[in-house]
Amino acid sequence: MKSAMHYGKAVAGWLLVLWAGSAIATEPYHIGNKLSAASLDEAVTQTTEKLQSGGFTLVGTHRPSGVADHAVVVVTDAAMLDAIRNAGGAVVAGAGIRVGVKADGTLTYMNPDYWYRAYFRDEFSAVEPTVKALDSRLQAALGKTGDMGGDVDEEDLADYNYMMGMEQFDDDTLLTEAASFDAAVKTIQDNLAAGVGKTAKVYEIILPEQQIAVFGVAFNDTERGEGWWVNKIGTENIAGLPYEIFVVGKESHAMFARYRLAIAWPSLGMGTFMGISKAPGIIYDTLFAVAGGVDD
Repeated sequence: MKSAMHYGKAVAGWLLVLWAGSAIATEPYHIGNKLSAASLDEAVTQTTEKLQSGGFTLVGTHRPSGVADHAVVVVTDAAMLDAIRNAGGAVVAGAGIRVGVKADGTLTYMNPDYWYRAYFRDEFSAVEPTVKALDSRLQAALGKTGDMGGDVDEEDLADYNYMMGMEQFDDDTLLTEAASFDAAVKTIQDNLAAGVGKTAKVYEIILPEQQIAVFGVAFNDTERGEGWWVNKIGTENIAGLPYEIFVVGKESHAMFARYRLAIAWPSLGMGTFMGISKAPGIIYDTLFAVAGGVDD
C-alpha cells in the first residue's frame, strides 16, 4: 500500500511539474461588453466616451474602406507612452491602443499582454506591471466577456512568425532614410495628407525627444486597399487595424506584412493566408511611397 501511495504521489508531482512548465496560450483581443448603440456612429461615440472617461486620449478613428459596419477607435495611455519612451526604437509601433467597433454594438480591443509581449520582446518583464495596469483600465472602461482572435503561446510572442522562414517583428522593416527625424516625419505627414497611394492618416503619435513616431494608415484604394484582404481573412479581428508606418531616428519603417497580418490574425489557415499573397507586396509598395521612396 505504501509503495502504491508513493507511486501515486510521484505521478501527481510529475504532472504538477509538467502543468507548471506548460506554455500558456493568449489571444490578441479581448471581447468587451456589448454596446446599446443602434448604428455605427452611435457605437463609435459610446466607445470614445467610455475610453475618455477611463483616462485614455483619443488620437483617431478609422472606418476601413470596403469593410461595412466596422470601425476602429485608437487611443493612447500616458503610462504606456512613458514605457515606450524609455524603450525607444520600434516599440513605438505599439503606441496606439486599438478598439474595434461594429454597428451591432460588438466591441473588441487589443489585449495589451499579447501585443506588448510581441513588441517589447526581451524587455517585456520590465514593462509588465505597466501592461497589467493598462489592461485593468481597459477592462474597467470597456468590460471583458472573453478573448478571441487565435491562440499563441506567450513564450512564442517575442520571436513570433507565422511559420519557419517568415519574417519576425524586426525583419525587413526599413522603407527609406531621410536627412533627419523631422524630415522623415514631415514626408509621411505630407504624403498622407496628399493621399499618396490612396492612403490617409488615421492617427499620429510623435515622441520628438526620443526621435520616434508612429502613424496609423488607411489604405483606401478600392482594389488594392485593406478592404479586399480584410474581408478575405476575417473582419472579426478588426482591432488589428490600422496598419502602421513608424519612424526611428532618420529611418522610416513598417513591419513586414507576413508578420504584421499574422500577429493580428494568428488563426489564419495556410489556404486563407495564401489567398492574400499579393497583400504584402502591395502594402510595402504603398508605404514605401508614403515614406518618400522613389522606384529606380
